[in-house]
Amino acid sequence: MAFESNEKAQGYWRENLRLVISLLAVWFVVSYGFGILLVDVLNQITFMGFKLGFWFAQQGSMYVFVALIFIYAAKANALDKKYNVHED
Repeated sequence: MAFESNEKAQGYWRENLRLVISLLAVWFVVSYGFGILLVDVLNQITFMGFKLGFWFAQQGSMYVFVALIFIYAAKANALDKKYNVHED
């Protein structure tokens, strides 16, 4: 990865870090918040025959985690193109 200047490199990593932190925040809310902290509140709602808190703890969080991987890949590719460090 070769950057044209030190400022562009710092900008790239700043945006990449912001992206990672935001996706980790979503991961934290879904896994810890929905699966542990809010499970009693969510269990009052049923989803596909299961209590929603249970569903998030067992399956829903996995769907979100896979979606986060695809979101990161797409946004990281866009970021690479923006800073002209993408692979051909």
